[in-house]
Amino acid sequence: MRTLFHSLRRIGFQRGPRRLVAGIGGGLAEKFGIDVWLVRLLLLASFLLPVLGLGAYLVAWALLPWQDGRIPLERAVEGLSTES
Repeated sequence: MRTLFHSLRRIGFQRGPRRLVAGIGGGLAEKFGIDVWLVRLLLLASFLLPVLGLGAYLVAWALLPWQDGRIPLERAVEGLSTES
């Protein structure tokens, strides 16, 4: 699992500092040099697609690192392993 999280950090995509919910739109806007509100509108439009839009957003939320490198899924997995 560590190699998965390490490779996610290496792709260079992080959640953006200008976030409304989870920073996914802000991170995409920063990475591709697009206006953050345009990306947010596109994300909202993707939620109209059954399962795909919201599902992809939730997967991105779980796997993409914050600006300090923390990944929510990694923290959850570590928390489960320390409880055992």
